[in-house]
Amino acid sequence: MILRLSSNDWQQLLDWAESAGDAECCGLLRGVKGRVASVTLTENVAPDPRRNFEVNPAALIAVHKDARAGGLPLLGYFHSHPNGLAEPSASDVALAAPDACFWLIIAERTITAWQPAVINGRVAGFTPITLTVEG
Repeated sequence: MILRLSSNDWQQLLDWAESAGDAECCGLLRGVKGRVASVTLTENVAPDPRRNFEVNPAALIAVHKDARAGGLPLLGYFHSHPNGLAEPSASDVALAAPDACFWLIIAERTITAWQPAVINGRVAGFTPITLTVEG
């Protein structure tokens, strides 16, 4: 599996992660067939945004409504690990939805791509996937 991201979106994600400081930034990826067409920064509504992320539910609902009306579908999520590695944490595994969405994790000016490994309707971990930056 390959996920494609534009160089402009790559840089935007790095900038948002840096601007968030010690808090985790987060947001939504929209696109089709493994190609990210847009990235949207959302509010991190987690009780402790320095340790976890939670995409603002209103933003997530708005994306789903827009997709049903013919807009780009939700392709995945992104978030930063300001004091960690660019790989899923135990919290990410515990809080992940058992869907087929991609995850981008940003840490130390690195972005990695993942998909949830779902077993019996539960996320058991994440599988790394190839992230290609284009243009």
